[in-house]
Amino acid sequence: MQRMGAEPKLSHTAALILRAISAGYIYGFSVMEMTGLPSGTVYPAMRRLERDGLIQSKWESESIASAEQRPPRKYYKVTRAGKTTLEASVKRYPLLEKLLPQTEKQTETEHV
Repeated sequence: MQRMGAEPKLSHTAALILRAISAGYIYGFSVMEMTGLPSGTVYPAMRRLERDGLIQSKWESESIASAEQRPPRKYYKVTRAGKTTLEASVKRYPLLEKLLPQTEKQTETEHV
């Protein structure tokens, strides 16, 4: 657990995943596609980010998934603490900004 006021220092991989979620890639497979990271890296990292309070998740409604004939997706969003940590990470890893420009993907954020 982090001390109050202390920003967690993320690994480059965790920072990249947090950046992807912040940029609008809000479910696991889209994060994998954007970052090029495998599921064995992305999902455990997202569980740690959620445990640390940097992201939060919510399952989409069954009706949306059924209408699109696929399993329900778990959508993620960056918390206030996650945004603060991400800002510190971008300073620590300047390439994050070049790898993933900060643009929202409107088509997927409509499901949340």
